[in-house]
Amino acid sequence: MDYKTITTVLTDENMCDASFKAAQTLARTNEAHLNTLCLGVDHSQQGVYYAGASAMMIQDNLTMARDAAAEMEDYARKTLSGATFDWSVTCLSSQMVALNGLIAHHTRFADLVVLPRPYGEGRGHDAEATVEAALFNGSAPVIIMPDGSALPETLENVVVAWNESAEALRAIRLAMPFLQRARNVYIAIIDPPSHGPERSDPGGALSQMLSRHGVRAEVTVMARTLPRVSDILNRHARDKDADLIVMGAYGHSRFRESIMGGATRHMLEVAAKPVFLAH
Repeated sequence: MDYKTITTVLTDENMCDASFKAAQTLARTNEAHLNTLCLGVDHSQQGVYYAGASAMMIQDNLTMARDAAAEMEDYARKTLSGATFDWSVTCLSSQMVALNGLIAHHTRFADLVVLPRPYGEGRGHDAEATVEAALFNGSAPVIIMPDGSALPETLENVVVAWNESAEALRAIRLAMPFLQRARNVYIAIIDPPSHGPERSDPGGALSQMLSRHGVRAEVTVMARTLPRVSDILNRHARDKDADLIVMGAYGHSRFRESIMGGATRHMLEVAAKPVFLAH
């Protein structure tokens, strides 16, 4: 499988700088079509307005959202002018209540979605909702680009997080083009279960599957020496000088991770390397 349709969402020029550049790199190296969605979001909650003000406030907020989207559209078109790959720019505005369906509609036919990190300073709920809509409702794999990070044209080192879950296996299958092109692939297994089906050979079946696709992978089994799995995985990615981390997303429910935390949410909060996610 090749990535022939790549989608990215722009809401803020500074916040989306890394993801927009990565999407352009992927479109160029894969000879793909880049679909750029320029999004303005109305963050207001109509229920808090005094009687009679809702219609006026809704119109004003939607106008501001449309203006923000138009500003991003102008930025995107100027940036992409002269690009050597096919591209399109779509200007969209939405209220928060409709954002999920809108993003799902525009990402469901994408081979890959590239987005900025949804958590951190200046990020609103719309950034998190966009990632989740692409993953769950659009059923698309997503690359998350931390601020200041870059995705090289040629991936040298890729770290794969393996915990025997269906989400991890789906992510690996969807990331196969990256794994086949990488020079080094490292399968990271953290604190494997002592009574699991792979207890005698952790990662062995996965390594065999990858080898049949021309991917030579090195397995590393690590103890859980830090409280969070994401911290161990990030440290391993730094040690291997990884260009990309591949992992399954939301093995627990989104509600549980939003309240109690989880590997996916923690990774999206602290990752310094690009992260390939699939659910």
